[in-house]
Order: sequence, then structure tokens, then C-alpha cells
Amino acid sequence: MKTTTASLKPAEVEKKWIHIDAEGVVVGRLATFIANRLRGKHRPDYTPHVDCGDYVVVTNVDKVVFTGKKSTDKVYYRHTGHPGGIKSTTPEKVLGGRFPERVLEKAVERMLPKESPLARKQMTHLRLFAGAEHTHQAQSPETIDFKSASPKNTRSQ
Repeated sequence: MKTTTASLKPAEVEKKWIHIDAEGVVVGRLATFIANRLRGKHRPDYTPHVDCGDYVVVTNVDKVVFTGKKSTDKVYYRHTGHPGGIKSTTPEKVLGGRFPERVLEKAVERMLPKESPLARKQMTHLRLFAGAEHTHQAQSPETIDFKSASPKNTRSQ
């Protein structure tokens, strides 16, 4: 008796739209949840080499929080490509700056497989909005109450 593992084909994938309100939610926990949804690991028919994840819309990204002193002590580094061109910033500066959604975007991006065509395609399915409004009402996304799923998902003051 021979059994085979059923593998999803790209044409068989049905993608859903989900919406998450990120106000007061811990960044790392939210990024882990989003990365799993983008990859499709929540599905019983998950296939690693197929894009079987959902579209994720996140609002209030500018109101995410860090636990402990990470908002001031954590440092993000980047390099300009020139000699001595290392630049650094903190999450607090980024959240208070022009593009606050980059904190969550980079956190999710770093949880996906390293720099592959599949990871780049899955990142295009993530839509981040700094305010409470989003432009994807036409897709009628299912709202997931991530904040109340676990008491650890929010920062205790």
C-alpha cells in the first residue's frame, strides 16, 4: 500500500483577505502571526514551494508597541554602500517618522525565507496602513481580533 503526500498546485489555491487592527499590539507577536498567514502555514494543505498564503491588511501600524525598553534600546542598521556609510536608527524614531509602517514591514520580511522570489511575492500580499482606514473594503476582508487572542499580544503597562 503506497501513500503519497498531496501537494497543492498554484491553480488550486484559494486566497482569503484578512484584516488586523494593530493598535497596542506587540510587534514581534504580530509579525510572527502575519508571516505565518502570508506563507500559508495555517492551512492543512500547506506546501512550502507554493504561494498559498492569504492577503493581510493591517491598520493602525503607527500604534504598535514594543515590550521592555526595545523601542529606545533596539537599533536598526543599514549601509549606504559607501565606505563608512553605516547608518543606525531606533524603532521609536521610525514610528515617529514619515514611514511608521516600515517597523512592521521589516519585522515580517525578516521572518520569511531569506531573499527568495517566493518571499518577495508573499511580501506583496501584505498591505500596511498607518491610520485606521484602508483601501481594501471591496475585498471584504475577514477581521481577526488579534489583540484579544492572547493576553501576551498586548503590552501590560
